[in-house]
Amino acid sequence: MIELGFFEGLIKALDESSLDSIEIERGGTRIRLSKTAPPASPATEERTWSDASPPAETESAGMSPEEPASSNLVDVKSPMVGTFYRSAAPDAPAYVERGTRVKKGDTLCIIEAMKLMNELESEVDGVVAEICIENAVPIEYGQVLFRIDPGP
Repeated sequence: MIELGFFEGLIKALDESSLDSIEIERGGTRIRLSKTAPPASPATEERTWSDASPPAETESAGMSPEEPASSNLVDVKSPMVGTFYRSAAPDAPAYVERGTRVKKGDTLCIIEAMKLMNELESEVDGVVAEICIENAVPIEYGQVLFRIDPGP
């Protein structure tokens, strides 16, 4: 695992340089940082920090790809970069499923960041209309994780 200080140093070095992007491989992990988003290419399978959409496999797994939300749905976005988990343990049931009624303060998922497990709570009462991310995948800051229908 790459140390946070190393990662922060890379970001600072890129920010202070005239370079547009930097790519490094260390300990079997490849990191690519870029000041600008790469051009879209259907042949590219690589995800970058600027690409906030879920992987293409989400459609085949019954998950919805990230699309603009209907006007009545509330997007629940990730407050941090980390790994998304639908349950507290691999053998535990998911906190919520599609169609689950939630109240403000109910736990929706866990986001693991820097070995800390952070519970993400609902900020609204409603029904989970969509789960936009597969279990145990990396997520980015601001990425839509759930859509909740506040409904009547």
